[in-house]
Amino acid sequence: MATLSMFFRDNRQHKLPHIHVAYQKDAAIFSIPDGEIIEGQMKKPQIRLVQAWITLHTDELADWTLAVDGKNIYKIEPLR
Repeated sequence: MATLSMFFRDNRQHKLPHIHVAYQKDAAIFSIPDGEIIEGQMKKPQIRLVQAWITLHTDELADWTLAVDGKNIYKIEPLR
């Protein structure tokens, strides 16, 4: 199972909206909303799965701005 995370006040290094994804030994940071990897690596099947998840949850991922401001974000349906 992959772990997707969004962190509070996480805009210093990657100034654009993004999520952190970990799967087994791989870890990557994906930009929102285009789903491109901006750091790290992951196998292609997992990349496609994360990109599809980002597409399905684009509206909810707009909460990134809340997280950057240190405000609570809403839970999003997990990656399955």
